Amino acid sequence: MVRFCGSVALPPKSAPPTPSGTSTQLVQKGVASPVVYKDFLEKDAAIAGLRAPTIDEMARAIPYELDDARRVLEVGQPPISAAGLELSVERDGKSLVLRIENRGATPRAYSVITSPTPKISGCSSALPIAHNAIVIGKGATERRAECVWRDGMAIAVTRVETLALSPLSAWYLSLVPPALLGVEDRIARAHRGAEAREKCATVVSQAVRSGLDQGQIGWRDLADYYARHRCATYRFPMSYRAFTNDAERHLPVVEAGM
Repeated sequence: MVRFCGSVALPPKSAPPTPSGTSTQLVQKGVASPVVYKDFLEKDAAIAGLRAPTIDEMARAIPYELDDARRVLEVGQPPISAAGLELSVERDGKSLVLRIENRGATPRAYSVITSPTPKISGCSSALPIAHNAIVIGKGATERRAECVWRDGMAIAVTRVETLALSPLSAWYLSLVPPALLGVEDRIARAHRGAEAREKCATVVSQAVRSGLDQGQIGWRDLADYYARHRCATYRFPMSYRAFTNDAERHLPVVEAGM
C-alpha cells in the first residue's frame, strides 16, 4: 500500500486556446474569408429566390456604359438613347417627370445626372414619385420627379452611367441606401428598393464623401463594389476601383488588415 501524507495538489488545467485579436478583428477576419463570402452568396440567393452564383461568376467584369454628352429633353419630344436606356420627359400635374426605360435583356444599375433648364431653385418641392433610384429591371420603366412644372421648362441630361447586372447583383444593389452610392438627396428621397432582413449602414463615411467630391472615386466604383458585396456586412474600401477585367482582385474585397 502507498500512503500520502496530506493532499496531493494537481497543476491547474490550462485554459483552452483562444484566437488572438480583438472581437472586432476576429469578425473582420471572418468576413474576409472566401468561405464565409461564398456562404453569404448561397444564403442571400436563397432568400432572393435566385440561383447562387460562384465566386468566379461574381468576380467577372460588369459591362459598363457611359454617355456624357449633354442633351436637352423637352415635353413631347421622342426619347433619346443613352448608355442602354431610353430617356424622355413628361408633365405630370404640377411636376416635370423624367421617364427612364430599360429595353435591354438584363437589369441595370443606373445613374442619370440632370438639371432643369433654365435653372431654377425649389425643384425639391416637387411631389416625389416612388421609384427604384439604383436599379431598373429588364423591360422596366422608372419615373422620377425632376422639378416643379413651369412653362418652357426642360431637363438637361449631362451624364448617364449603367452597369448590366446579374440577378443577385441586381438584388444586392436594390438593398443599398442611395446615399452609399452618392445619389443626391433630391432623387434619393423617393427611392424604394428591395426589402432587407438585415439593415445596411446609411451613413456615408467622410473618406468616401471626400473621394466623391474630389473625383478620386466615382459612382461606377461604388456600384461595382456593392454589386458584389452585401451591404449589411461589407463596407466600401477606399482602395477599391471597378473591375475592368475578370478576377482583377480576390473576393471578398475588404480594407487592408481585415
